[in-house]
Amino acid sequence: MDDSAIELQLGDITSLAVDAVVNSAKNSLTGGGGVDGAIHRAAGRELLLHCMRLPAAEIGDCVVTPGFGLKAPWIIHAVAPKWRGGGERELECLANCYRKSLDIALEEHFKSIAFPCIGTGKYRIPPQLAAETALAVLRAHPFAGKVVLCTFTASQYAIYAELLGRTVKLQTEKC
Repeated sequence: MDDSAIELQLGDITSLAVDAVVNSAKNSLTGGGGVDGAIHRAAGRELLLHCMRLPAAEIGDCVVTPGFGLKAPWIIHAVAPKWRGGGERELECLANCYRKSLDIALEEHFKSIAFPCIGTGKYRIPPQLAAETALAVLRAHPFAGKVVLCTFTASQYAIYAELLGRTVKLQTEKC
């Protein structure tokens, strides 16, 4: 994928009208804080009830569920690793979250997908390393649809903008 095909936005991923939003999920898939909690709140109780019937997911794996109350019809729950200093394959597992999400998008013929900054909140993956990992996977993957990187903070937005060689121009509409 070429960098020009990647859209960068600052705001709330739950408001995006894309085929799938990616959730930075815990392995139980039952919601939590940060992006995970926001997606569960926006999707509604049906998502929690649905996820409670699913088996736990492994770190680096992805599980697809309906979007329920979201504008996006699908949610791809990517289970991020907890940062432990980088010596326990955390970045490899994070790369798997992005790669498997894109594999699902390709297999399901999705035309658009939105990613948060997976693992950079509660799981404390350093934002710079997380962004570099995400972009490496995006650049190497054959998915040809629209990819939105939706950051929640201006500092995360600035990291992606710099890595993409773009002027830091914060846009909050629609996201």
